[in-house]
Amino acid sequence: MAVEHISEKDFAEKVLNSEKPVLVDFFATWCGPCRQMSPILDQIAGERSDVKIVKVDVDENQNLAAEFGVMSIPTLIYFKGGKAVSQAVGARSKSSLEMMLV
Repeated sequence: MAVEHISEKDFAEKVLNSEKPVLVDFFATWCGPCRQMSPILDQIAGERSDVKIVKVDVDENQNLAAEFGVMSIPTLIYFKGGKAVSQAVGARSKSSLEMMLV
């Protein structure tokens, strides 16, 4: 499954109401560590059908970033059943991300 870019208007539908767990990557296009994370997230998305991975551009969705307390990017928040269950700030290795997805 490909990584999907979402916005404030479809966040509830795509994340909070998702039947699958969702890893949300809060990022910005100008952020170097965010760009480093993209291929890792793409790889996980291609390997795991049990988890959905979405990206939220914090510059375009400032209210959403504020709602979830995103102060630094990249911030990755893992949602299960519409609730945030874990969070990581900064670039992470693939194995570190996979450990979040439990």
